[in-house]
Amino acid sequence: MKRSGILFVLSAPSGGGKSTLLKLLTVEDRFVYSISCTTRAPRPGEVDGTDYHFLTVDDFQKRVAAGEFLEHAEVHGNFYGTLRKNVESSLADGYDVLMDVDIQGAAQIKTNADAALHAAIADVFLMPETMEILEKRLNKRGTETPEQLAVRLRNAEVEMAAWVHYRYRIISGSPQDDLINFRAIMLAERMRTERLKIS
Repeated sequence: MKRSGILFVLSAPSGGGKSTLLKLLTVEDRFVYSISCTTRAPRPGEVDGTDYHFLTVDDFQKRVAAGEFLEHAEVHGNFYGTLRKNVESSLADGYDVLMDVDIQGAAQIKTNADAALHAAIADVFLMPETMEILEKRLNKRGTETPEQLAVRLRNAEVEMAAWVHYRYRIISGSPQDDLINFRAIMLAERMRTERLKIS
């Protein structure tokens, strides 16, 4: 038996627990993590080519014009995108791919994907139970100015309403709870009969 690659699409509002979950998932060696491109400046400790591909706005726009992105969007005043070639080649080779994208990017992927790519998608929305919890998390993080924090909170209200458009929703608890729940989804998706092929 061979199994086709699965495209795990993970979205969350800023401060929703996504970055912590992704760090915990790095010990999972059965998927390829899709590194996004961004025009925002690196945060302390972030490494180009590991956390993101940090691009200039001009370089990003040239790649958009060349059709290199599977999805791209402007979020919080910066551009983000996923390179199409890397994702499609990994899925074709039977590898699962984990993508970290906002709700705009997830919608683009689901709308514009060809039949094979669309069948590969398993999309998951991670969110705190309330806006109050989200605000506490963002304040604790301390990486944004008050103005940036206000923008992220306004955007989060819209983002959190989008969970109904995803196959799965995880209400964020402790980092370990989020990891257990996400891995349960990964396991279930890997056992779906329509993903299995007789070699």
